[in-house]
Amino acid sequence: MDKIKVALVGLGAFGLKHLDAVENIEYADVTAFVVRNADTVKDLAAERGVPAVYDDLDAALASKDIDACIISSPTGIHAAQAIACMRAGKHVEVEIPICDVLSDGEAIAAVQKETGLIAMGGHTRRFNPPHQFIHSQVTKGDLSVLQMDVQTYFFRRTNINAMGQPRSWTDSLLWHHSAHTIDLFAYQTMGEIVQASAIQGPISETLGIPLDMSIQLRSSSGAICTLSLSFNNDGPIGTHFRYIGDNGTYVMHYDDMVDGHDNKVDLTGMYVSNNGIELQDREFLSAILENREPNASIQQVMPCYRTIDQLQKQLAQQN
Repeated sequence: MDKIKVALVGLGAFGLKHLDAVENIEYADVTAFVVRNADTVKDLAAERGVPAVYDDLDAALASKDIDACIISSPTGIHAAQAIACMRAGKHVEVEIPICDVLSDGEAIAAVQKETGLIAMGGHTRRFNPPHQFIHSQVTKGDLSVLQMDVQTYFFRRTNINAMGQPRSWTDSLLWHHSAHTIDLFAYQTMGEIVQASAIQGPISETLGIPLDMSIQLRSSSGAICTLSLSFNNDGPIGTHFRYIGDNGTYVMHYDDMVDGHDNKVDLTGMYVSNNGIELQDREFLSAILENREPNASIQQVMPCYRTIDQLQKQLAQQN
């Protein structure tokens, strides 16, 4: 295999981020777009040198010019598309959340085991340089995470995506945004989540989902996590992390990190890129080349979704 030939399935806000990322990876080429309406991306394909555009996934999967697919389509069709890719012999990376129904995630995991193909979840927080730094400190024994305090805040009272464009599906604080932190908490404590609880605010009449939520977690390591999520936040958006450890405190927002005294932690030159999406895609594609299980493989991230399923059942009993 000279270069891995990649199809991008879905070209919304995150599909475009993957396009930029893969173009920076020297051992991969984007060879196809797969979208609902091919006409909408033909100009982009011509501009970026992408030779094929499909509005039918099955037609794309029949092509020999595709080795792997990165799925950034609406959450509800992730499982069907991921399974179709693997059944066609294509490796697959599925954006977070890989599912919004646990049985769909279990089906993806089962087909991965059956086919032996590389299948990975788009759990970007594992790859953002500040979180990689924390993980390296933990694995070296220089830091033990005692507590994580996380705030995930957006202002999304209508159905729009990260680019402010109308969206055909409804996002979820529980299945999407909490998945980042639930998976990361287990990863950084190097344990299993042994206790989880959640409460939520009123259901939005517009979106039919809660716009505010609070989650508490405990790891088998003894560490705890408090996660606050909101689509009602009228202010700076994104996720703020505070790691409280036995040997230091670290605070981060996106790829900026300071210590507990607000001193900047300089990660310049420590990683091949400062872009977490690119680092995530590099892991997926290098795992294909090396025929190994990637970090954030489907099997590794499934415990996160099992925890979310438990939380969903808790919340259903509260209302």
